[in-house]
Amino acid sequence: PPDDNTTFHIDITKIERGEDLRTTVMIKNIPNKYTQRNLLELIDANHLGSYDFFYLPIDFKNKCNLGYAFINLKSPGHIPGVFGDFAGKRWERFNSEKVCVVSYARIQGKQSLVQHFRSSRLLLKHEKYRPVVFNDDTGKHEMMRACSSPRPPSAAAGPYAAAAGLRARHDGACVSGPGATEGPAEA
Repeated sequence: PPDDNTTFHIDITKIERGEDLRTTVMIKNIPNKYTQRNLLELIDANHLGSYDFFYLPIDFKNKCNLGYAFINLKSPGHIPGVFGDFAGKRWERFNSEKVCVVSYARIQGKQSLVQHFRSSRLLLKHEKYRPVVFNDDTGKHEMMRACSSPRPPSAAAGPYAAAAGLRARHDGACVSGPGATEGPAEA
């Protein structure tokens, strides 16, 4: 198998030629004091509306991030901008000497990320620690959450949804916010 350096390496030329269609990147070497809000503000300065999933893993015991985040861009064409803005740059806040690294993530695509995190215990944690999913129709962000519903989960929620007590919404995510527990999930 290819080594990690080639598997997860971002080649801007291949993206521009349409030869690499991956959309999910991992941002690494994030100073531990950055919060989800800090990082989203930094990303949104130039990339607002270009991504539909964001997750900054947190060490719940120490209440700080683990130094990396996942962001799914709506199209591969958004990756060069994010790469150019972050890769090889020092972080602005907290007097950090860390240099940002941007690479492809192992799990690719919004739906795959939602599926991966759907049954995670992290959804039982405080909302500010959960992945953020953006509604494809409105662009509004919604925090993933463990859904509870008096109805059984729909087939769209996936094969393990019943065991996890989840219910799918239009994009397969269990989210908080308006409509999260109303009506059956759409296919």
